[in-house]
Amino acid sequence: MNKKKILYFVEAFGGGVFTYISNLANTLCKDFDIYVAYGVRKQTPSNFEKYFDKRIHLIPIKNYQREVSFIKDLAALKEMKKVTSEVQPDIIHLNSSKAGILGRWLYRNSSIPTFYTPHGYSFLMTDISKKKKHFYKSLEKFFAFKNIKTIACSKSEYKITKLLTSNCTYVDNGINLNEFKGLISKKVNYNFPIIVTLGRISVQKNPALFNSIAKLFPDLKFIWIGDGELKTKLTAPNIEITGWIDSKEALKYLNKGDVFLLTSLWEGLPMALLEAMYLRKICLVSDVVGNKDVIKNAQNGFVCSNEEDFRIRIREIREGKVNSNLTKNAKLDILNCYNSNIMAKKYKKIYLSTFNR
Repeated sequence: MNKKKILYFVEAFGGGVFTYISNLANTLCKDFDIYVAYGVRKQTPSNFEKYFDKRIHLIPIKNYQREVSFIKDLAALKEMKKVTSEVQPDIIHLNSSKAGILGRWLYRNSSIPTFYTPHGYSFLMTDISKKKKHFYKSLEKFFAFKNIKTIACSKSEYKITKLLTSNCTYVDNGINLNEFKGLISKKVNYNFPIIVTLGRISVQKNPALFNSIAKLFPDLKFIWIGDGELKTKLTAPNIEITGWIDSKEALKYLNKGDVFLLTSLWEGLPMALLEAMYLRKICLVSDVVGNKDVIKNAQNGFVCSNEEDFRIRIREIREGKVNSNLTKNAKLDILNCYNSNIMAKKYKKIYLSTFNR
């Protein structure tokens, strides 16, 4: 029997979305014929092809870009239409806001089952004006066509999605546990913990707050695994910046840490947090959508509302005032809920249900 074809469109081909799509595609390619139509970003790995199973077809969309451009977006639409015509997919799955806007317009009357995953809505960004937030939210409502189902990547994102469309569900993000082979979680050094984070040094990740926290603890080492346009915000002398490194090296750096610090202003459901939980790090995260779906205060990590909260939690860690089962509970949550096998099974069920109907 010929396998059903799934065509993924991914504009934000980097960071957590890249990890998500590679994990999902690699797990599902046993059961489906997978095509990934992607746009390259600065944080896209230079050797990204190596992250995908050889059975997966990778197709570049040359005109994908994050910024709004009538000419480029129109050209990207034409590319998407051409790819769809050539692949003849049985299912289309749009990923990230830009691919979601363009794709939902293109397939608004299509008979092909089409899905959309935002990976963090643009209108949740805190570095834009109220006018822009309203504009982005209006776009999401306008393009929420009845024939296209939104699959949120966390429970909180699902709650927001329900305000935009009734045709929605959610599947929690999950990490590929095979990538951790050979990594043994180190015991936490409570007195002098190494504090790490992982991701693009961007407004979303709030490097200014990360820097302020590092200044509060000059005797501790802080590591930012990644790079980005706001690198200059990290001025504290006790912060090490690794620059862009491949995923294996990134996980090794992550494993060196004792505390995972995530100061994000907004999230979908961050892959780096799930990776840190699996490696049994003490996770301190900001109180935003995505983070608080996964972290339950004082049970598997800590949710912090401001700089003072982060300061208090780090001081408590140094004093040993932490639930002894905290990191064990975090890893169990990954094993039971947030891994790529469980994620892929849920997506497979959703995809197949379209044919059963």
